[in-house]
Amino acid sequence: MIPTIILLALLAGALVFSALTVIAALRYLAVRPPELRSAEPVSILKPLHGLDADLESNLRTFFEQDYPAFEILFAVREPEDPAVTVVEKLRGEYSNVPSRLLITGEPPYPNAKVFSLDRMLHASAHDLLVMSDSDIRVTPTMLRTIASEFQDPKLGIATCPYRAVAGKGFWSKIEAIGMNTDFLAGILVARMLEGMRFAVGPTIAARRRALESIGGFDRLKDYLAEDFVMGKFAAEAGHGVSLSSYVIEHHIGSSPDFRHNAAHRIRWTRSTRRSRPAGYLGQLFTMPVPLALLVTAWNPSWWPVLPVTFAIRGVAAWTVAELVLRSRPNWLLLPLEDIAGFCFWIAGFFGNTIVWRGRRYRLESDGRFSLVAGLKPRAD
Repeated sequence: MIPTIILLALLAGALVFSALTVIAALRYLAVRPPELRSAEPVSILKPLHGLDADLESNLRTFFEQDYPAFEILFAVREPEDPAVTVVEKLRGEYSNVPSRLLITGEPPYPNAKVFSLDRMLHASAHDLLVMSDSDIRVTPTMLRTIASEFQDPKLGIATCPYRAVAGKGFWSKIEAIGMNTDFLAGILVARMLEGMRFAVGPTIAARRRALESIGGFDRLKDYLAEDFVMGKFAAEAGHGVSLSSYVIEHHIGSSPDFRHNAAHRIRWTRSTRRSRPAGYLGQLFTMPVPLALLVTAWNPSWWPVLPVTFAIRGVAAWTVAELVLRSRPNWLLLPLEDIAGFCFWIAGFFGNTIVWRGRRYRLESDGRFSLVAGLKPRAD
């Protein structure tokens, strides 16, 4: 009897969270960016490493911004990086757009992306910065929308929500539907209940002075989730942190098989658990379907909770994916992703190492990480 009561209590909490997701999504959609009064110049920072799928198409969208004053800076570790050829081709095609390519060399600290951002920050010309990963695609209105939001003098950091675009692989499609229904849901609810006190995702806009006030990228160099702590430190320093109204496209590519996809997702869950342990534990309340299945498996007489749970979960997922992100997922895959997400969440409680860019790192309890010398990478 006691296990049933506990499971029902957890399920009730998860259903309340689903209801809060709908409310939070509608409140987010009600906010519109102000009219752009003055187009201040923007520096776009693009750290690159290797030849990602559709890299040229992704980068091209940043050159084609409908905005009067912006520059693009790219950074790679070495001149032999295959991304260099793509960058130079685009720089030649869009010679009217100020752009630079930096060769950074090997990073002197764990987070190579942060080192690239730091080098580009020092070389950039403008106060308003947009930091964006290589697998992001945008429309020509991106800079205009972000600049209009940063007319608020209190705003220091803004996170762009993203719509995950899957590759051709089955497991990529499964992962994408989870990203488009669950990841943003937690952010929207946090935004509604306590305001944005963190930043997440592959595209973040920031004021240079906000970064400098928290110690610059030097303070972030040892953190794996540098985006999260960037927003956290900025909020603690008194800067405004927001969830932008501009939705980017995050092209996640195709994992060749389940093993590679699982390695990627476990790396993410392990790092998330250490970046925000309380929030990670609370992710259980974002999983009503696995909880409803556990309730009925333990006590079959409670089977009516299943259709109720599926209905509430479906409404919440549809609101986030289709209304907010304008995504059109295959809804038949949602229950499978719910179960897979629950399994990966459990797996995230175990292990303290990850493999990233071919190197093995040890995760510390405070979200920092360090290179493990003498160990060969394994896909776990």
